[in-house]
Amino acid sequence: MQVSQELIDRVLRLVHAAEYRPSKPKQIAALLELDADGYREVRRVIKQLVLEGRLIYGGNHLVVAAAAVGGPTDQIRGTFRRAMGGGFGFVRPSSGGGSADADVPEDVFVPPGMTAGALEGDLVAVTIEPSRRGGTEGKVVEVLQRARRQFTGTFFSAPLPDQPGSDTIEGPVVYLDGVHYEAPVSVGDVRGLPLQDGDKIFVEIVDFPDEESGGGEAVILERLGSSKNPAIDTLTIMRQYALPDEFSEEVLDEAREQADAFDDDVVPTDRKDLTDMLTITIDPFDARDFDDAISLQREDGRWRLWVHIADVSHFVPPGGKLDVEARRRGTSVYLPDRVIPMIPEIISNHLASLQPERMRLVKTVEIEMLDDLTITHSEVHNAAIRSDKRFNYEQIDQFLASPETFQKDWGGPICELLTHMHKLAMQIRKRRFKDGSLSMDMPDIKLELDRTGKVKGAYQTENTESHQIIEEFMLLGNEAVATWLDDQELNFLHRIHAPPERRKLRQLTSFVKDLGLGFDNVESRFEIQAVLDKVAGTTLENAVNFAVLKSMSKAVYGPHREGHYALDKEHYCHFTSPIRRYPDLSVHRLVQRLIEKKSTPDESFAELVKLGHECSDAERNAAQAERELIQLKLLHFLKKKQGETLEAVISRVFADGIHARCLKLPVDGFIPVTELPSDQYRFERRGQVLTGFKEGNRFRLGDHLTVRIGKVDLQDRQLYLDVVKNHSAGKKDPRGPVTSKSKKSPYKSKKKNERREKKKRRRR
Repeated sequence: MQVSQELIDRVLRLVHAAEYRPSKPKQIAALLELDADGYREVRRVIKQLVLEGRLIYGGNHLVVAAAAVGGPTDQIRGTFRRAMGGGFGFVRPSSGGGSADADVPEDVFVPPGMTAGALEGDLVAVTIEPSRRGGTEGKVVEVLQRARRQFTGTFFSAPLPDQPGSDTIEGPVVYLDGVHYEAPVSVGDVRGLPLQDGDKIFVEIVDFPDEESGGGEAVILERLGSSKNPAIDTLTIMRQYALPDEFSEEVLDEAREQADAFDDDVVPTDRKDLTDMLTITIDPFDARDFDDAISLQREDGRWRLWVHIADVSHFVPPGGKLDVEARRRGTSVYLPDRVIPMIPEIISNHLASLQPERMRLVKTVEIEMLDDLTITHSEVHNAAIRSDKRFNYEQIDQFLASPETFQKDWGGPICELLTHMHKLAMQIRKRRFKDGSLSMDMPDIKLELDRTGKVKGAYQTENTESHQIIEEFMLLGNEAVATWLDDQELNFLHRIHAPPERRKLRQLTSFVKDLGLGFDNVESRFEIQAVLDKVAGTTLENAVNFAVLKSMSKAVYGPHREGHYALDKEHYCHFTSPIRRYPDLSVHRLVQRLIEKKSTPDESFAELVKLGHECSDAERNAAQAERELIQLKLLHFLKKKQGETLEAVISRVFADGIHARCLKLPVDGFIPVTELPSDQYRFERRGQVLTGFKEGNRFRLGDHLTVRIGKVDLQDRQLYLDVVKNHSAGKKDPRGPVTSKSKKSPYKSKKKNERREKKKRRRR
């Protein structure tokens, strides 16, 4: 019997909601307020969704989403994360894992020898067992799903002498990049392939190595090139993360057809003509595509803001080859030496790019607000603009520092527009943080490359006021569109940032208290922001920002109306970057249907759940690829500087060592506890410190170090540092003394004795 698509959407919406708890079909029918006939229909819907793998019957016939189910009840199912060195790792249980035990820790520690060969990101089944050191630990009993099977690596015609595997493996091998396997993997017969020792190759694992005995086998898919070629780093990461190369001819032909059909001299009659309105763009100096522009007018004591967004949907019709390829890619990827666009450059860098002095098609969000920032009206138009001038962020920062010096070159109207934009944006920003929005973004790292692609320097980007102007207007545009669509109760992709779990906030509170920052509770957004403000500009800033980010849920795409916690917005979506993000393009299409007053139904909830997962995965994959390529290029740069010294700050402290963030060159290195000055060290969570017994052997979060570049491991993509000097040793810490468990505080002992005496007096 055919089941109702509407009921399928309602069931999936309920099961995927944050507040949903595993329920039986009868309870689900009651939650959906259905009668007896509706209950029978719900049972049929659930059975169908179970057959399709979108729902699963858990214990006691409780219905849960497929992604939330673990294995047997005595096992935890989760994602494996391998620690740096030491052969151990952690498993983060999937939400609603098999045991559903509230006492299961957030991260299950898996000791060396218990990982079953799991690699970073693998889905694994873990049993919880007593630890010899007290407490519990995990043991990986099965790798359920490999995160990936294709890897890059370095080819050798035989295992390297005096290295693991040299006595047990014969013939050609590959040393895999970015994995913990010390021994190489066999690649079989390679006769006829133009390979030399040290070449980078792309392989697929057909038999994964065993953690104890090694082994493993792979087949070569592609020779990437010589390791000495700087461009090989980019190609290596592209293969590792399955990033696409060029567009197919079919996709390019469809883009060319769009270019041939577009006339940039004529404003279409069905569009609002805003070509005479003063309009500007502000982007990075090296930007190639411009997808947003701003106009701002001051009228009768109120503001009228126009946020113009490139109308990519006009050039990428749904269902065509362009659309299929854009959805497959999901996002543009911005690597240090190239951009992998979501849409061909014919459109992204030309037809849809809001270039100055060119008529361009846009979707414009018009927002009218009073001086107290109360929004009195908002509307979305199909429009056409002609940008008057292109600016970069550096130019605007210079203008804000000295506006009068630009009057002659830029003219009064543009300077007045920029002054008004700055004034309004800073008012919006001030109120946003006052209302509870969080500022916790980690700065990006930009590489300076020479013509051959080699690194010659690196720096952290700054979020200056010029960036903040555009940021505030884009946030306002995204919120206005989401509010409009939510008011009509339509299905579309929201940008969701769920509130953090109470457990994670308690852990953050414990971390902040351990640092002695003077906060007893860090569970509200205002308290979190107060902590961020207190450490801003200090040596603790990086570490605390990272801890706050770790405590937060990850922002994702989905049709659920759950709001955005960090931005403190009830209605929010991505609308302002359709050139580089598929979710924005999907929202543009819905807006277009509304503008045209078409009665075609919007996408089903189930389809949007699937699309949201695809887009979230593509975003995550792109971010990981960008980070890893930056790390790889920096390591190549530092390999030539081994032995040189750098200034650094301790950014993480663990029992097995410390991480240090270098100051001039924004790169993190690891210092194993075995490489610290000879001593017996103990890790003290309170204060985040490694303390030895010898005087001066104390390494605390935020300490200033001079370090030497030690080992540069290109295979594991890790930098190891040696401590030359701890400049903070012996100095009084402004956060106060660390109280060690092994050294009792006399003050605490005195207090304890006083409490005992009071109890005795009460008994008398």
